[in-house]
Amino acid sequence: MPSNVATPDKSPSRLTIRSAEESDMVAIQRIYARHVQHGLASFEEVAPGVDDMIGRRGDVLAQGLPYLAADSDGILVGYCYASLYRSRSAYRFTCEDSVYVADGMGGHGVGRALLSALITTCEQGPWRRMIAVIGDSGNRGSIALHARLGFQPVGTLPAVGFKLGRWVDSVLMQRPIGPGDQGLPGNLSQ
Repeated sequence: MPSNVATPDKSPSRLTIRSAEESDMVAIQRIYARHVQHGLASFEEVAPGVDDMIGRRGDVLAQGLPYLAADSDGILVGYCYASLYRSRSAYRFTCEDSVYVADGMGGHGVGRALLSALITTCEQGPWRRMIAVIGDSGNRGSIALHARLGFQPVGTLPAVGFKLGRWVDSVLMQRPIGPGDQGLPGNLSQ
């Protein structure tokens, strides 16, 4: 599996979305570290190491949720995963998406391919609602991506984070997964 990351001038020619493997975590950690150190998509301020990222992937998979990678000609160009929105039991049918694209790969369809695959994969499980928590109300790319894939804005939490010397908003968007709230999930009865 690839452990290298795309260079800024490389556009994906053959994009494959697949389950991320443990061997992908070096490249995934590099992608995420750049977002942590230089961006506002994550509110973390210290990039976790590879071992931490391996553990996080394991936690996602242990909950039955997907962790996906985007591969272009053997180069990892992005990744995404779903996590539980909140830990309390009433939230068990709601998941949150996280999508990260390698530096220089924005605008090449990688994020859309990843998020589309994540939605499709989550529709196979019990989840009925997907939440996007987007760092920075100025993140027009992520907001537009989510809107194109059926997410509706539900609010903005102004100035809830302080990173890179400024206050940062969180934009909340959501969309139904599968039948959404039209009926009871799974085998639940009235």
